[in-house]
Amino acid sequence: MHIDWSTLALQTVNALVLVWLLGRFLFRPVADIVAARQKAAQALLADAQACRQAAQTEQDAAREETARLAASRDAALQAAEADAELHKAALLAHARAEAARLRAHAGREIARARAAQSRAIEDDAVRLAVEIAGRLLDRMPPQARVQGFIRATAEALAKLPPETRAEFGAQGEPLAVAAPRALSAAEQQACEEAFGAALGRRVKLRVRADPTLIAGLELTGAHAAVRNHLRHDLDAIRETLLEHDGVRG
Repeated sequence: MHIDWSTLALQTVNALVLVWLLGRFLFRPVADIVAARQKAAQALLADAQACRQAAQTEQDAAREETARLAASRDAALQAAEADAELHKAALLAHARAEAARLRAHAGREIARARAAQSRAIEDDAVRLAVEIAGRLLDRMPPQARVQGFIRATAEALAKLPPETRAEFGAQGEPLAVAAPRALSAAEQQACEEAFGAALGRRVKLRVRADPTLIAGLELTGAHAAVRNHLRHDLDAIRETLLEHDGVRG
């Protein structure tokens, strides 16, 4: 085999030149482009990683905010429930107090109505008694309505304390006398004698007719009165009955 060394040397040179040219004008630019693309890809990867981290951070923050809002909502609901319970309790207490007040008021009204009814019955009874007494006395002699009460009235006048008794017909003033009818001359004289004896001095009478007395006499002084008539007795009976009803109530 014959080797042409010149041709071999020339081909070697050509190969070296080609390698240099490829390295100079092809491999290096391609390597630079690849490096640039790798750098850009790395930058994109870094940006993507940063975005992913930012998104994760925002997601974590959103999750924490959601948890905080949920906790705040639960606290607000609990506070609202507590306030509602307090308001409900206050309303119930007010309603109970109002119901108790209304019951007490109704009880007082019922008691007043019963008392008024009782008083009305008592008044009717007194009026009936007065009417019966008046009708019975109409059948009696007119003198009995006055004459039978003069002595007892004088005795009641004499039993008063001296300072009180002195007020009746004092300083020469007529003694005020109320009677169920106008007095006859004999009745007036009998009254003057009996009352003068009780007072220890002579007296004159100023007589006033008062049919509501029914029967009897009433003497009036400056600060006291002597009542000896049926109307006073009936009023005393009525008051006694009312007191007994009050004790029973």
